[in-house]
Amino acid sequence: MKNRPVKVILWALFLGVLVFYPSLFGLYFTNIFVIFSIYALYATTFNYLLGYTGLLSFGHAMFFGIGGYGTAIALERIQGLPLLPAIIIGALAAVMLALILCPLLVRVSGTAFAMLTLAFGQLMHVLALKLRWLTGGEDGVGGFPIPPFHIPGVISLDITDPKKFYYFAMVVLALSMWVIWFFTKTPFGSIQTGIRDNPRRVEYLGFKLPHTKAVVFIISGGFAGVAGSIYALFQNLISADDAFGIGNSFAPIIMTVVGGIESFFGPIFGSAILSFIDELTSRYTERVEIVTGLILILVIMFAPKGFSGFLRFMRGKWLSPPNANPALEETK
Repeated sequence: MKNRPVKVILWALFLGVLVFYPSLFGLYFTNIFVIFSIYALYATTFNYLLGYTGLLSFGHAMFFGIGGYGTAIALERIQGLPLLPAIIIGALAAVMLALILCPLLVRVSGTAFAMLTLAFGQLMHVLALKLRWLTGGEDGVGGFPIPPFHIPGVISLDITDPKKFYYFAMVVLALSMWVIWFFTKTPFGSIQTGIRDNPRRVEYLGFKLPHTKAVVFIISGGFAGVAGSIYALFQNLISADDAFGIGNSFAPIIMTVVGGIESFFGPIFGSAILSFIDELTSRYTERVEIVTGLILILVIMFAPKGFSGFLRFMRGKWLSPPNANPALEETK
């Protein structure tokens, strides 16, 4: 309770910075922040699968990619399609893909789950390259019309303006993250962590593991599709290599490991850290991947719980009262 006013002030400052970010930092850093936010949501959807259920996916880009392609193709081929239905089409495409794969994936775990997701992710990459009549092949889908964000009687926003796109993206991405966070705080979230920690106990309590895994898989895939949809709108382009490439499947893994698997905010920290490092190192060298790899090695060796775990350690060390040490309590 003592820290509540401090938290309120910090959140107010954070929201104030978000509102005035384009004016404070200019267009270049605004665009960087949009990319960071997209990948923060993308990594959060991955962590919802791994951190809360223990399912490691090596092909998570298939949902990101199909969400982007779904929105881009819909806007290209359906004249006059409003923006929100286009985003929903992208998300539903990702949900449909998850539904198709569920019967094969929810009955396995561990290495089998990881390898199957990798295989399906690469299959989607090949299909995106081969189905040129639909996906544009290597060129992808680009230059499609982007309608305004319009809610009758409420708001009409031309998101081809980068500053207005920033506000639109922040609202969509923040709402998506809030929905995922909400799921983690429900009784269903407790079942998820039970599957991660002790799946047999969850079965003994009467819950069906395949059904629960399927729900988690669909939620994770659907919101990854939302991230891909916003990415396609931001770039006005989606291509097979960017969307389905193996690098895009490993990006959320690295962000989650760097930020911390055991925390909802870990992937957000990881996305922020890697975005900053990418921006900084790209000014001096083209070997950004080498720097990222070195950072990943250092995190695994010296901070296996990631940045969020390091923050928890420092908070426990410096902010907890002396008598909060469990070892001291046991000796009393």
